[in-house]
Amino acid sequence: MHPLTGSIKRYDWGSHDAIPSILGIPVDGRPLAEYWLGAHPNDPSLIDGTSRLDEVIEQDPNLIGDSARFEFSGELPYLMKLLSAGRPLSLQAHPNRIDAEIGFGRENQAQIPMDAPERTFKDPRDKPELLIALTEFDALAGFRDPAASLSLFSQLGISSTSEKIFAPLRHRGGHAGLAEVFMNCLVTDDERRAAVIDVVTAAINHVDDEHQLGEFARTAVLLDEHFPGDPSLLAALLLNRHTLQPGEALYLQPGILHSYLHGTGVEVMANSDNVLRGGLTSKHIDPSALTQVVKFTTEPVQCMLPEPELPGLWRYPTDERAFVCWRVDLQPSRTFELPGELSGRILLVTQGELGLSQGPDGLVLTQGEAAFLEAGQQISISGNGQGFLTATGLDA
Repeated sequence: MHPLTGSIKRYDWGSHDAIPSILGIPVDGRPLAEYWLGAHPNDPSLIDGTSRLDEVIEQDPNLIGDSARFEFSGELPYLMKLLSAGRPLSLQAHPNRIDAEIGFGRENQAQIPMDAPERTFKDPRDKPELLIALTEFDALAGFRDPAASLSLFSQLGISSTSEKIFAPLRHRGGHAGLAEVFMNCLVTDDERRAAVIDVVTAAINHVDDEHQLGEFARTAVLLDEHFPGDPSLLAALLLNRHTLQPGEALYLQPGILHSYLHGTGVEVMANSDNVLRGGLTSKHIDPSALTQVVKFTTEPVQCMLPEPELPGLWRYPTDERAFVCWRVDLQPSRTFELPGELSGRILLVTQGELGLSQGPDGLVLTQGEAAFLEAGQQISISGNGQGFLTATGLDA
């Protein structure tokens, strides 16, 4: 059991006070978007306050367990984050393993520097992710049925000129129609700027409506507040909107286009930094890579609640090889044992305090504190608090 100190990320879309409130640090007026816990080489956590977690694991791979050693080349295969969005993030998707390997190799062969703005693939790994809401959390994820999107635009009362942009949803339908409309909405020209003004102006008249039309209209207005006149706003409106309540989770497999709009949560993902942006951003967009990676289907995105595994321990039921996540929710009378055969684990406390013990050794974590638990350690957890525990998925 080792205290773990994460890394702070101050992206401009972050909220100002949510993560400081959890970590117990001062609010300084700057956005604080993410708090990383893991061994990602770009910003690894400090273990025992002094050493980089990635270097400690490299020196002693037994800390992370056999599956991580053999399946993931001796690297901790997951990254855990606190994430707090004060405004919408860019439209984005993450590659599967094959696309990541191909894209990474292609950009290496082209000798594109890792820190170049036009660099898309930072590593050869896939990046599935699980977002668990700590507050009410709004996100766009996965394409809506084309017929439903056409109906919503029509109900807004947009002009016939604007409707032509979405016509392929009707005439071609399915994968081809979604792909065509989405890619066309990434083109910045006068026609599409005019369509954005038309759609947002019409949406203002429906923000107080109930049900899906009102939600659709409010999404259009929200995005225009932060990305005024951006044609990719039209592309974003092709996605389903999800509102998570605390404890609910959104499971995003590679290829699922998404954008987090607002809220605070715990995010668990494969240990990758591959992000393909598809709009609502001033950063580099690679259209050819997007068409290769994004799934232009209407397969529903999984929203889930955890399933009880032990008293005080609930598991989020994904089938990922890189990670598995549990919610720990204990009251003073409850204690449970973590099996020793689990891989190296990270525990983050988000409320109250949790006590860890192994034989005569003990460690108490209060809100905002985290620990790295070595593989093979059978640990007892007790206390009065809530936290989230991540391990390698192959060991669950």
